Amino acid sequence: MKKMLIAVLSGGPSSEYEVSLKSGEMVREGLDINRYEPVSVRIDKSGVWEISPEDIRKNMNCAFIAMHGTYGEDGTVQRILESHRIPYTGSDSLASAIGMNKFLSSRLFKDAGLSVPDTVLVAKNEWRSSLDAVVLKAEYNLGYPMVVKPNNQGSSVDVFIVKNRWELKDAVTHTLSFYKETLVQKFVSGREFTCGVLDHGWADSAFPLAPIEIIPQSSPFFDYKAKYETGGSLEITPPENVSSADMRRIRDAAVLAHRLINASGVSRTDMIMDSDGRLFVLEINTIPGLTRESLIPKGAGASGISFSRLLDMIVRAAIARHKLG
Repeated sequence: MKKMLIAVLSGGPSSEYEVSLKSGEMVREGLDINRYEPVSVRIDKSGVWEISPEDIRKNMNCAFIAMHGTYGEDGTVQRILESHRIPYTGSDSLASAIGMNKFLSSRLFKDAGLSVPDTVLVAKNEWRSSLDAVVLKAEYNLGYPMVVKPNNQGSSVDVFIVKNRWELKDAVTHTLSFYKETLVQKFVSGREFTCGVLDHGWADSAFPLAPIEIIPQSSPFFDYKAKYETGGSLEITPPENVSSADMRRIRDAAVLAHRLINASGVSRTDMIMDSDGRLFVLEINTIPGLTRESLIPKGAGASGISFSRLLDMIVRAAIARHKLG
């Protein structure tokens, strides 16, 4: 059987550049050498491709996107690949953009019956012109503590838990110095869970992986440091002292979130369960990390799916979606 040439895209103009390089390396090492021949395609921080999309279209069978955050996960690289008619892994450009927009995706989740934290969206211009009014609105609707985070960013970059008005102003001002919009959310205290979802290239085939409970060790919540530093968090699968009914709720919420944004191939949804047993969906990740510390490989392994098989399934879903589309 002739091997498929796979362009493994990594890097890109994102704050998650280094994590993306690690994901790309893991993908290249993990692809089944009997089926695939991976080719590294690094995209530098200015957006220059090591191998052009046109050359990828001419010479390779599929692009494996191992990129995170801005450019890689927000629909940008997907639109580039679509314009060159290159099959690629993961969600299409529209689903990627929706998933990356936390406010928009949370509205979809809420309308479908999933619980999400109460949220105030703050735009840069609004903050400059009506800072005090925005602060009062957040205090009235949410109350302290609150969570402040960018509307379009991944890996818990620039996330703050604020406990008073001064911390709120500092956090929003800081966030809006880098991003156009920020979210201010009601802080939900509870147990953190995540659950991956795979499919075969079409929505009705989506199925959940084993849920994972996340217990941060190096930080008070699951931030960038807790996610990517070795020992930054305990990741327990299957979660302990969770009823079968709650496990089913976690899996069902992940699959529903995947379908609501029309995700494809793979996704991972982060959730938190409060002391009253209410399950809140925090966000969906359409290109979850694939490093040694990443959660999708761990959830897959707990579901009996090896890393090589996981990558194979993601590639096969991409080829199937491209043929169907």
